[in-house]
Amino acid sequence: MTLDATDRRILKATASGLPLTPHPFEEVGRWLFLPENEVIARMQAMQDDGVIRRVAVAPNHYALGMAANGMSVWDLDDPVAETLGARVGALAFVSHCYLRPRALPDWPYNLFAMLHGKTRDEVEAKRAEVAALLGDACRSHDILYSTRILKKTGMRLAGEG
Repeated sequence: MTLDATDRRILKATASGLPLTPHPFEEVGRWLFLPENEVIARMQAMQDDGVIRRVAVAPNHYALGMAANGMSVWDLDDPVAETLGARVGALAFVSHCYLRPRALPDWPYNLFAMLHGKTRDEVEAKRAEVAALLGDACRSHDILYSTRILKKTGMRLAGEG
């Protein structure tokens, strides 16, 4: 897909997030002098073409009181990894979950799941819950705790600030 000037303006206007209003696409349209339905249609076309991967909320877990956040990593049997990964990703305390190739021999893990809690003890209890769900399909696991929040940004276009 080739982006035209209007698509680029929409991407630039939404790169830091959508406005927190009842009708965010209408608001973006007001900023850009476009009708709401055109903003929606163009964003949907860009998503269909893979320019936009997704439109999602990116909360600041620390501001929500979730200060103990850990990326749990799991070494799952490959034949069941996708099915079990979907079950882990559906848990309420998992914000994102995905499969990645292993980097053997140093990194045997193929499932990653971000766990959130107010304390490390709470996160460890959640990790135990995931381990129980995975059962014997899990050969090993570990967790990497966050020490600070990194700046979250939206899409940035090459050559534009």
